[in-house]
Amino acid sequence: MAFCGTCGQQVNDGVKFCPSCGAPIGAAPAPEAQPRQNIGQPVQQPAQQPVQAPFQQPAQPYQPQPSGATGNGADNKFAQFNNTADSTAGFDPQDIEQHKGMSVLAYFGPLVLIPMLAARDSAFARYHSNQGLLLCIASIIYGIAYSILSAVILAISWRLYFVVSLIGLVGFVFAVLAVIGIINAVNGRAKELPIIGKYRILK
Repeated sequence: MAFCGTCGQQVNDGVKFCPSCGAPIGAAPAPEAQPRQNIGQPVQQPAQQPVQAPFQQPAQPYQPQPSGATGNGADNKFAQFNNTADSTAGFDPQDIEQHKGMSVLAYFGPLVLIPMLAARDSAFARYHSNQGLLLCIASIIYGIAYSILSAVILAISWRLYFVVSLIGLVGFVFAVLAVIGIINAVNGRAKELPIIGKYRILK
């Protein structure tokens, strides 16, 4: 006995066609039709998974470091040298603006008499007049002492002239103090001079 390769019907031997479906006996079943892809249409690629970026830490805000951490040693020493009392808040802003120029004159030696006499009613000019007067007196005392000491040292031996030169370098301190006072006056600040600014002559 044989079987139809198409419908599986049992047929007699010698029969060439299936009495049920009419398919030739012994013929292999036709392969299933495969769906044809449309010609001319783009082939769809499988969706790609998005690539995840590596974990990144959020950016930290910039924080300036204290000046003493990475600053120059000379700048730090000068900041300590000029770290004096500042009483600007106790003065009238209008008085400060009107007498800045007069206050600057207080740091030019004998010109300190100008703000002392011409702006005696200004508290700001009087403050800087006191600073300039202290500086003028200190520089006069230093000049007298330097002259006497130089004469004595040179009388001992002219080979000690280098000692006189070293003592003379102290005079640059007064120039530095004058510059600091001028800057404070121009900026409208009532800030004491280093070393001598804490003393009061003019009330």
